[in-house]
Amino acid sequence: MSQDAKPLLIKRYASRRLYNTETSDYVTLEDIAGFIRDGREVQIVDLKSGDDLTRQYLLQIVAEHESRGESVLPIDVLTDLVRSYTTQAQSVVPQFLAMSFEMLRDGQSQIVDNMARANPMAAMPGFEEMQRQQQAFMKTMMAGWPGIQESEGGSSGDDLDDIKKQLSELQDKLSKMNK
Repeated sequence: MSQDAKPLLIKRYASRRLYNTETSDYVTLEDIAGFIRDGREVQIVDLKSGDDLTRQYLLQIVAEHESRGESVLPIDVLTDLVRSYTTQAQSVVPQFLAMSFEMLRDGQSQIVDNMARANPMAAMPGFEEMQRQQQAFMKTMMAGWPGIQESEGGSSGDDLDDIKKQLSELQDKLSKMNK
């Protein structure tokens, strides 16, 4: 497990080839995306300058997936991201996105359970199959995200209150950042 604690070091040579220092072989962007999906943290550095290029390459991976039709980010979100680079909000956007993804990882199973409880269609024939498909979708969507744990058991009726409390805390943090 100690191997997973430190990031996988990838070095970029002057030829722009990417070199995996653990396995001593060259890798592609798709290989790096696979490492990340498997839960590994990666760090990509320029061999000559020592500059950290991780952000640049992660953005390139996202852009390639988006351009192939594997869209995860809605146009509105992309537009808001572009706007955030030209406004005072840019200091808040990274923290907001990080907290949002953290909440998504922490509450993925609660979301599916609460949707089922709050939905009056739950009594319809076939609803359990639809719920199973939703859970499979969420599991697939979150596959490879570090920190995500599957929840097999049921949850208490306080889950919705917990989610509301977390949302309120997030709103409080955001309002404090804006001051």
